[in-house]
Amino acid sequence: MPPFRAEHIGSLLRPPGLAEGNEDEAIARVIRWQESLGLKVVTDGEFRRESWRLGFVAKVEGFARAEAIGEVDVQRDAAGNTARVGSAPVAVGKLQRTGPIVADEVAFALKHANAMVKATLPAPSYLHYPRGRACVDPRVYPDLEAFFDDVVKIYAAELKALHAAGGRYLQLDEVALPLLCDETLRAAVRARGDDPDALVELYIGLINRIARERPDGMTLGVHMCRGNALGRWIGSGGYEAIAERTFGSLEVDAYFLEYDTGRAGGFEPLRFMPKGKQVVLGLVSTKTPVLEEKKFLRRRIADAARHVLLENLSLSPQCGFASHRKGTVLSFADQEAKLRLVVETAAEVWGET
Repeated sequence: MPPFRAEHIGSLLRPPGLAEGNEDEAIARVIRWQESLGLKVVTDGEFRRESWRLGFVAKVEGFARAEAIGEVDVQRDAAGNTARVGSAPVAVGKLQRTGPIVADEVAFALKHANAMVKATLPAPSYLHYPRGRACVDPRVYPDLEAFFDDVVKIYAAELKALHAAGGRYLQLDEVALPLLCDETLRAAVRARGDDPDALVELYIGLINRIARERPDGMTLGVHMCRGNALGRWIGSGGYEAIAERTFGSLEVDAYFLEYDTGRAGGFEPLRFMPKGKQVVLGLVSTKTPVLEEKKFLRRRIADAARHVLLENLSLSPQCGFASHRKGTVLSFADQEAKLRLVVETAAEVWGET
């Protein structure tokens, strides 16, 4: 059962010509390539999506795009440049699932894969965090609870469809919770009238409502991401601010935790991880082409094992390689070198991938 010792988060660099309509061929090829590296888990690279998050909004009726409210979506890079993410979802009509969101993507991938296929979806917090209460038109949803009820229903229906298609492994990409470890962002949500601690409880509760709807035999993981895209990031700050509540309360099987830079803090918050939960350490950066050294990764894994049993740990990149179809500064050769490094390091540490 997943997660495996060598994991990756989901998105991959888009090959040239993808926009010309050869998605099926490109996905079949990228699945074979992942398997050739020794990975036991594969994805379709998210090749059918504009970005990790907008695929959901595009496939659910009732959403439009707007700007975030407050300084909650400012991305930064190593040079100090800043940019707004934009394209925040807003419910302008009653939400309806009119067809598959990810189940069809997985059904296609399963036809071409020998390895386990992992599906990815944005966590439900993404539908609220960028705009807060203004995530809905109040004439459509005067009561936010009705909005959240509809959101949960849509996820529950999609999990059932995913299972029916043969999918047994789902990762929710959670950005808001780790962003609420950043004091600047906590101040930003307060400035627009939200309580950051109440948001943490809200987002935990939404994931748990969805988790309780997953079919038997489906592994559910949560990827904690600090808003990485196009080589930039939104948040900084260790997990301490949310660790006890999040790790102790989320009804998921695995955590994919970003740990590639000092912005993620130390491993001490892992002391709150319940026994038996699987922790995938995102130690390999997808924001820089610089290749990490195996001895460095092994030392970091050993440090984490002071808080979580080594048998409950795995290794991965900290994020996807192309959260947006535009990609990053990494080349295809960089991407392959990083995934090979994950596989080889996992084999050395655990004797398996």
